[in-house]
Amino acid sequence: MAPGLEVADVPTPIGTFRVVYSGASVRLVDLLERGLPQAAVPDGAHRRRPPFAAGSAPRQLAEYFRRERRRFELAPELGEISPFDRAVYAALARVPAGTTVTYGELARRAGHAGAARAVGGAMHRNPIPIVIPCHRVVGETGSLTGYGLGLWRKRWLLDREGAWPLKSRTPDGPRSALQRTLDEVGRSPTPRSTTRRTVPA
Repeated sequence: MAPGLEVADVPTPIGTFRVVYSGASVRLVDLLERGLPQAAVPDGAHRRRPPFAAGSAPRQLAEYFRRERRRFELAPELGEISPFDRAVYAALARVPAGTTVTYGELARRAGHAGAARAVGGAMHRNPIPIVIPCHRVVGETGSLTGYGLGLWRKRWLLDREGAWPLKSRTPDGPRSALQRTLDEVGRSPTPRSTTRRTVPA
């Protein structure tokens, strides 16, 4: 057991998350929901309840859901993972709130162009969702696919961060042809001129 390892449950509008952490280092963020498998809490971890220490992982998570924080200042403890997953999570950590990235573009940023499917696998294995923001990864057409916490939560998080509807058909925010986007919201159509032109005789 790592020294000073703690565990806390953080209620949020989309469910209660169990956080295993040590100060500003975080090892696990796990959604507590009936029917979902739960990761084991390390033996000897100290149970903590609010108020959480300033800067701690549960405090920062609670601040995020209260709209008091858009960026986490935490150090993920990822343990024994593949170099591929580590590179993907590092690239994903640089995608800010309010934006999205495609699986293919994230693969390119991680140095593995063409590995979009493998990126999907890394998202599925992500032990620290929300903090490592796999909800910001979308399909090439803007589809919301492959989110282990439920697609409705993915859309809720993107909406909360200001990235839904998706912003544009770009690597950072693709959309389907029929989807209305934030770029278009509030944009008034250019009025067509109704003045009749006269043709000189």
